[in-house]
Amino acid sequence: MEEKVTNNIKAQNQNIEVLKKHFGQCFDKSGNFDFEKFKQELSENEIDFCKESYGLDWLGKSYARVLASDPTTTLLKEDEEFNAREENKDSENLLIKGDNLEILKHLTNAYFEKIKLIYIDPPYNTGDDGFVYEDDRKFTVDELKELAGVSEEKAKRILEFTQSKSNSHSAWLTFMYPRLYVAKQLLEEEGVIFISIDENELSQLRLLMDDIFGEENFIESICWNKRIPKNDKGVGNIHEYILLYAKNSATKPMFTMRKDGLDDIYTLVENLKQRETSIPEAEKEIKKLYRKNGYDRGITLYNSLDSDYRLWGKINMSWPNADTFGPRYEVLHPKTKKPVNIPDRGWRWKEDTFNKASKRKNGEYSDIIELHDGSYMCGNIWFAIDENTQPSSITYLDDVNTFLLRSILSFKSDGGIEVENILGEKSLFSYPKPTKLLRVLISSFLTEGSGIVMDFFAGSGTTGHAVMQLNEEDEGHRQYVLVQLPEKIDSKKKKKAFEFVKNQLKVADPTLFELTKERLVRSAKLIENDSIDLGLKIFETTPIWEDYGFDSKELSIQTKLFDETKLNEEDLKALLITWKTFDGSPLTEQTTTHDFGGYSGYYVNSKLYLIDKGFSTNNLTKLLEKIDSDKNFNPTSIIAFGYHFDSKNLREISENIKSYANNKNIDIDFITRY
Repeated sequence: MEEKVTNNIKAQNQNIEVLKKHFGQCFDKSGNFDFEKFKQELSENEIDFCKESYGLDWLGKSYARVLASDPTTTLLKEDEEFNAREENKDSENLLIKGDNLEILKHLTNAYFEKIKLIYIDPPYNTGDDGFVYEDDRKFTVDELKELAGVSEEKAKRILEFTQSKSNSHSAWLTFMYPRLYVAKQLLEEEGVIFISIDENELSQLRLLMDDIFGEENFIESICWNKRIPKNDKGVGNIHEYILLYAKNSATKPMFTMRKDGLDDIYTLVENLKQRETSIPEAEKEIKKLYRKNGYDRGITLYNSLDSDYRLWGKINMSWPNADTFGPRYEVLHPKTKKPVNIPDRGWRWKEDTFNKASKRKNGEYSDIIELHDGSYMCGNIWFAIDENTQPSSITYLDDVNTFLLRSILSFKSDGGIEVENILGEKSLFSYPKPTKLLRVLISSFLTEGSGIVMDFFAGSGTTGHAVMQLNEEDEGHRQYVLVQLPEKIDSKKKKKAFEFVKNQLKVADPTLFELTKERLVRSAKLIENDSIDLGLKIFETTPIWEDYGFDSKELSIQTKLFDETKLNEEDLKALLITWKTFDGSPLTEQTTTHDFGGYSGYYVNSKLYLIDKGFSTNNLTKLLEKIDSDKNFNPTSIIAFGYHFDSKNLREISENIKSYANNKNIDIDFITRY
């Protein structure tokens, strides 16, 4: 047994933990990191250091780094009434109200490397979207000088800048940096992040992501053709961007698009076949439907029909690599029997592969189909009318299950209409993303139907809605973790939204969070598959208590600055949730209450929390007896709220646990927290 004192609840710096694990010899006895020794260790392993100094810098970068590691200033509390509802009590989905940086820090330990996919739609900083940098942290010049390692002059400039409510590029970067930095720690090693953005901050975001995630982990800049133009610079701009990064590109992530949403295409093809519509006319009708539905998910490659009305598309058979050469062999045209032109750089496939695909044996094709335009199909190889055009490999649409995710996506920006249909009111959200777009992005990576999806700019709740829709389609078990700031709704600028929340939702002080919550609740009711998780649990941040959080390791009358007598039951519940999350238990994990002779202890994941007042020697005896007798009660840590115990109590607990030889031989840590 080891007694420990924890004074400051702060998310671990996981990078430091990794260094300590693998390069412990580079830390001195005070815990300081010896960088020169570290460089020497790496050099001995023949690792070269990059001399290039290229990177992104701005006035608030050192301040942003401070914010990324600064302790939280809030506690977490639960919406017990909402979470106790039948549809929510066992849910693994989360909606958390509060500043997303605070919440990300709270989740760092419990969700460290547990998030499979992050999607965010942050402020675009367009100049008219309302973004300004606001920060309620109050550093003195001397404090910031020490924390950020900057000069006094620069510390003054930074503080002036952060308190100016700026919407400059530097302000936006200062806002985004700590959030992305902490979010990276939550991603699984195989995880990925999608970020929507437009041209205003695209270049800055790309460099920022290179800085945080590493340039080598950039996957793609996806162009979303939303088909709604804005014409403020003389050009009809109809697109936005989605930056895609991997946590570790060495894991070689794959992104595919499911072949869903094509039922109307197949239905049309079947009708055309039954009506004996000519192939050219059938192709025209199919292309009309393509355009009407905005398909661009690979299926526009399938722009032809064979005689059986099967959709197919082709890929040229010439060698694709301009720096090398493919094999060269003779291929006879199935009709003219003359050799077709061999591509300048040879064929894409080896001859054996070509023979199997074309059903060719001893130079003869066993299956030749003439198409309506006079071309020919031999197995999965297409030939033109004569030998002057090289053949192509073909693929039938109904043989394909998935496509690679495309770098250009075309979906109408109809998210506003979706929200209107769900909530029954217009103009409640500005430019919400459509669920169709989110379904494509999420399903492209979470193909197995499981994994946690996080969105810490939840907005209208589209990400949560899309997760539920995907689970409905394939009976998956994906979960969502959404974070939304309780941003007040302006009663004049957003009159309809304000009145909807105030009058219909009966919320006295309307915020965007209430709209997010309502959209998720109503979206769940539209889904008919009740075998999936359609509930959610709600938590929120609450300000830490006044005078709480001093860092004295010895509690005495002289140093006791915090008045614990003002704490009520709700306060202690918030403390328990905050502590258990800090100790690695997910918010959705239930805490069980155990009785020790009239004193309640709270147990989760082998950790026992003693929060309440009144712990006595009799309670300690009952606690020790339960460890021996209850096979399901195996605490490896006992954490006590020091303010509710006097020093005699703490010594007694510590000494008895240390000396007590429990029947299970459990090594128990005793930790005091203030």
